[in-house]
Amino acid sequence: MIAILLADGFEEIEAITPLDVLRRAGLDVKTVGVTSKIAVGSHNIPVVCDITADEVDLDSVSTVIFPGGMPGSLNLDGAKLSDDMIAAVNKNGGIIAAICAAPLVLGRRGLLEGKRATCYPGFEKELRGATYTADTVTVDGRIVTARGMGVALEFALTLVEMIKGKEEAVKISEGVCEKCTYAPRI
Repeated sequence: MIAILLADGFEEIEAITPLDVLRRAGLDVKTVGVTSKIAVGSHNIPVVCDITADEVDLDSVSTVIFPGGMPGSLNLDGAKLSDDMIAAVNKNGGIIAAICAAPLVLGRRGLLEGKRATCYPGFEKELRGATYTADTVTVDGRIVTARGMGVALEFALTLVEMIKGKEEAVKISEGVCEKCTYAPRI
């Protein structure tokens, strides 16, 4: 299962775009409410989550996605569920992805030490131990980081590529924008 963690104050586009794109790829993706079944985004859009923190089967989590937004990123940083998910994904050999301000969750836990990473401008200091790239999306091993809402589609397609391959990412890219093409990253 791919888990998208939703804490109050999350950036809606950074959560819903990967959810949509990964489901288009036929992947098992669930939104996980960090504190309750309903999470309210940073623009006051309530989202009914698929499951809550106490319903997560950690052994089944292959990928975790941390959407950005404020105060959503800080709420994720303070959530025990974030630590549980990171531990589970690391145990399962999966992907850890964060966009916008949310890479601070990874940086504060030392996960970016010796890695290349990106984030929303102004949060670079939170990428502790990382080499900041300023790229729209940065992949370093099993860690994926992205700059923000404007690159949510590219972020999502990168995850599809990592999980299902280049062909699937290109196919979905062409399907969502007939003149757009996704340039594979890996």
